[in-house]
Amino acid sequence: MLATVASAARSVMPTTLRALPRLRRSPRALAALALFLVALRSPTASGAGPAPDVTQVPLFSIAKSENKNQIQYVVTIDARCAPVGAAPVSAYWRMLEKGPTLTAPLLPREARAYGLARQDVLESDPNGGHVRIALRALARRPLDIVTFRGADGACRALTTTSIGGAPSHLFNVYVHLQWDGVDYLLLQGWSIDGARVLREKVTGAT
Repeated sequence: MLATVASAARSVMPTTLRALPRLRRSPRALAALALFLVALRSPTASGAGPAPDVTQVPLFSIAKSENKNQIQYVVTIDARCAPVGAAPVSAYWRMLEKGPTLTAPLLPREARAYGLARQDVLESDPNGGHVRIALRALARRPLDIVTFRGADGACRALTTTSIGGAPSHLFNVYVHLQWDGVDYLLLQGWSIDGARVLREKVTGAT
């Protein structure tokens, strides 16, 4: 038995350990070494369990007049395209002033302006889900997010709200700033049939 385990230890022993002087390489010592190496390779021992099968799908963005940086809103979904957890919608900075892939988290003071006033998961099932959110800047205008599997098999998400009095799929909110704060917001979204872009200028919270 010890000889079998010792043989296994030799097969998994790192090259650097094999290169060490042959000090006390008895079968019992090699067996102990084998158990140690197996423990090191165990996900439980390293504290890293299996990666959750989740992904983030982009929803819409906020752009500002002062620079190119944007806030990207995303929804976290599982393999069924269903929202994950009680608060699946989040946001982060895309630091486009510094490069196309650089990102950064929202700071607490920024979240007070660009964060969510609320979010509620209304549906989550094997066919996708439905989340209703509201931005702090537009607290009285709900945004309905539907997640689903597209014809190509990939998970998709659409954000629907009223733009100019018509239901639309929101893709961007442009914030025009002035010296003492926000001048206006410009909501932009596709019509439900995808044929045209709808826009609405908002000069106060609505």
